[in-house]
Amino acid sequence: MWRKCWSKRSRSTVCAVSTDLLDQAWQVHPQASVRAEQFGALLYHFGTRRLSFVKDPRLLTVLRSLSDHHTARAACVAAGMQDDELASFRGALAALHKSQMIVERAGL
Repeated sequence: MWRKCWSKRSRSTVCAVSTDLLDQAWQVHPQASVRAEQFGALLYHFGTRRLSFVKDPRLLTVLRSLSDHHTARAACVAAGMQDDELASFRGALAALHKSQMIVERAGL
């Protein structure tokens, strides 16, 4: 996850935030809908009118259980993912966050 920073002394406009996406609490955006399909799932965001496809049924399980777990990592482990698979699911969750299909869950 990145955050914009600016300093007169530094030319850099981006500062790294060390928090791993998998160690944060997420939820499906309130304006997004998740529908199971034969190929995995279809996500539609009513606010942005974007459509996303999920090809792995385990990611659908993770999406449906994000609100039930303290972190995305916990949701992934509960869905049966192994440690060596987490990197690819981190990328999928990052893409879903970028498209506003999932948002950080407040209050934890």
